[in-house]
Amino acid sequence: MIGPTGAVRVMVATKPVDFRNYAEGLAALVRETMKADPFSGAIYVFRAKRADRIKLVFWDGTGVCLLSKKLEDGQFRWPNIHNGVIRLTAGQFSALMEGLDWRRVHEPGVTQVPVASG
Repeated sequence: MIGPTGAVRVMVATKPVDFRNYAEGLAALVRETMKADPFSGAIYVFRAKRADRIKLVFWDGTGVCLLSKKLEDGQFRWPNIHNGVIRLTAGQFSALMEGLDWRRVHEPGVTQVPVASG
């Protein structure tokens, strides 16, 4: 899967949503529940009660896009928080989409540049 670059903001709703919602309904949830702008270019991730399904909603510049994914084997990893929003890095988002434990992906540390060789 080709994922977003580091410049893309990814926000995860931690409370399960009704998966009968489509793009417009999820965009309304972004506005009302997450207190965010669904047309900002960020990717908003929603989960179903069953942890094997997610939906993404985002604005691509011409319209609201909806992507749905169901894992055939296993479950997506979700935080223990029941309400709220979590922000993910591009690396964490890629791990989430692959069904991996995104909590194990961290930003690389700052590496000191050598002053002299040898």
